[in-house]
Amino acid sequence: MDATPARLLWIGDSAFTIEFGERIDADLNDRVLALDDAVREAALAGIVETVPTYRSLTIHVDPVSVNPSDLAASVMAMVATTVPGRPAGRLWRIPVVYGGAFGIDLTDVADRHGMTPDEVVQRHAAGEYRVYMLGFLPGYAYLGGLDPSLALPRRETPRPVTPAGTISIGGAQALVASIAAPSGWHLLGRTPVRTFRPESDPVFLFEPGDRVRFVPIDAARWDDLDRAAAAGERIADIIEE
Repeated sequence: MDATPARLLWIGDSAFTIEFGERIDADLNDRVLALDDAVREAALAGIVETVPTYRSLTIHVDPVSVNPSDLAASVMAMVATTVPGRPAGRLWRIPVVYGGAFGIDLTDVADRHGMTPDEVVQRHAAGEYRVYMLGFLPGYAYLGGLDPSLALPRRETPRPVTPAGTISIGGAQALVASIAAPSGWHLLGRTPVRTFRPESDPVFLFEPGDRVRFVPIDAARWDDLDRAAAAGERIADIIEE
């Protein structure tokens, strides 16, 4: 387990961050999620929201109902006694149509790596990814576990709009996009799976700590799966609970 000392960082007068390190690392993320679990279980007064990320936990506070400094001290005391031990998250199998109109950067990514598009798809779909965090936009799932041979800096010119369900890569990260949004990442494919449904409970399909495998499917299956997902069917499979 990573033993880097945690740091307390203030974000104005109504939020603070407990930072465990400065890299994408499963051990660091385990510490973040363990503290998040412990804080939730403790039900400390004055906490508005907790936001786990790759390497830190941000806690938003109601400064009217509680002294933020006292609350931060209580959480920092919990850091020393919280031992990561959360079971492995669920393992999801997510269908993806790669390339063509669904993944407009696939050929370019292949060319830049001296691979064929099929080889990029094979390598991308061979991995098991970890959901490190949800963020930037509701339901956006940031994943670690990308094959290093596929890593690529983000696009020099971001696109103003990319579709919901986009499966993309940027740097050493992978992403499942939940809604249409601007992006500077490289679009490899698209999934009909809805990872963000405001009308559902839970709202988000994934949780931090979950795992993901991508399954290539033929574009001919898109319309049927997309209609099923739009009707509320869960077209993603859970392989392991």
